[in-house]
Amino acid sequence: MKVSDAVLAIDQGTSGTKAVVVDPVDGVVAAAEVGLHPRYLRGGGVEQDPRELLDSVLDAGRQAVAQAGRLVGTVALANQGETVLAWDRDTGRPLSPAIVWQDRRAAEVCAGLSEYAELLSARTALVLDPYFSAPKMTWLRRHVTRDGVVTTTDCWILHELTGEFVTDPATASRSLVLDVDLVEWDRELLRLFELDGEALPRIADCDEPVGRTTAFGAPADVGGLIVDQQAALLAEGCWEPGAAKCTFGTGAFLLANTGTRAVRSDAGLTGSVAWRARDQVAYCLDGQVYTAASAVRWLNDLGFIGHASELDAVAGDSSEGVLCVPALAGLAAPWWRPDATASFTGMTLATRREHLVTAVLEGIAAQVAEVTDVIATDLGEPLRSLRVDGGLTRSRRLMQAVADLTQLPVELYPSPHATALGAAALARMARQPGLTLSEAVLDWTAVTSYRPQWSPDRAGGFRQRWRAVAAATLPAKDL
Repeated sequence: MKVSDAVLAIDQGTSGTKAVVVDPVDGVVAAAEVGLHPRYLRGGGVEQDPRELLDSVLDAGRQAVAQAGRLVGTVALANQGETVLAWDRDTGRPLSPAIVWQDRRAAEVCAGLSEYAELLSARTALVLDPYFSAPKMTWLRRHVTRDGVVTTTDCWILHELTGEFVTDPATASRSLVLDVDLVEWDRELLRLFELDGEALPRIADCDEPVGRTTAFGAPADVGGLIVDQQAALLAEGCWEPGAAKCTFGTGAFLLANTGTRAVRSDAGLTGSVAWRARDQVAYCLDGQVYTAASAVRWLNDLGFIGHASELDAVAGDSSEGVLCVPALAGLAAPWWRPDATASFTGMTLATRREHLVTAVLEGIAAQVAEVTDVIATDLGEPLRSLRVDGGLTRSRRLMQAVADLTQLPVELYPSPHATALGAAALARMARQPGLTLSEAVLDWTAVTSYRPQWSPDRAGGFRQRWRAVAAATLPAKDL
């Protein structure tokens, strides 16, 4: 096997773990993926088997290294961000299931802290919600076990790989117990969540070597630690304030770089550490669209399309007046209404499936446009462009709708491995102290660029009509 400065970048996600071997000269030379099987429980519970999760990391990583035919010098890890578990620090044995970021059972914890919502927002730039890790950690302590330590899954995985007890600033900033300006654990907030007696991992820089591992063959450094969405932001070159990307997966996740300040959103978006590298902290704002690929799967289930690859073949040039609010799992920013419901309006006897499919795609794009507006307001200036990645970017019809309704140029990232490539860049910086951020990230050119074809007046008129329909999806008592 050829020895090189190749990086094994692991993207540990909710439904699976991807592993990519990245060479600084040859680019991506191997990739492997191992699926996971989250359990969806009554009462809003979502859990993963920790052993299955760890096995997926090891199996995917070993498969990728074997395919690459070369040794790796560094192992990087991008993680889910807010998924937690309890475990024995001496043995590494899991003491609980992994409580996934989607789990809502910590709502009781958040309800009990509602009087501190403003304090939490001011200190952390987050909203008080069970989405984040601290409420789930408190719920675990109250209902599952008081033994061991309770941390995010990245800390446990890193302990299993290296024996170290560490996390990274981006992951820590998704907790509700990190002072986001100081990038330090906040003792007052820890007390609020009944976590002040807990052992907490050291917060290592994203580009810091944190240990060594032999889990994937020959000894390799471990460094390049970050949350998945922030990793994609980095890989896509969004290093300056106002630069933004949107990942189109199950939902759509839009992040914008806010520079060296953590912005407190007036619309309830969340501010986080994007990364801390070369002793410099970068921050970001993020907003979500709950249903993107999941709305396309819904179209598939109803028989409107046979597969996501058929979207553009089925969609028409126009929705012929049909409007869709695809709020199949509620509405996120700027509404923050999980109880909103989906709707079609404007249908007639002449309406055909192509009009409904087009309306769904335009509805997804309209929600993305709403988030771009909110982020621009919080930043105090409009976005200049939007970089995009994820499976749904293969739909030219959807990407053109995003360009039309946001009135922004849309630039398509050329690789399906944005998250892994972002983590790999930080790993290269961990291995080569003299390397800058721009030097570490692989060069890329947009595969396709979309420019707005609609006039500002046409886009504005559509969005005004669409907002009115969206308002009607809210429960009648709130109208």
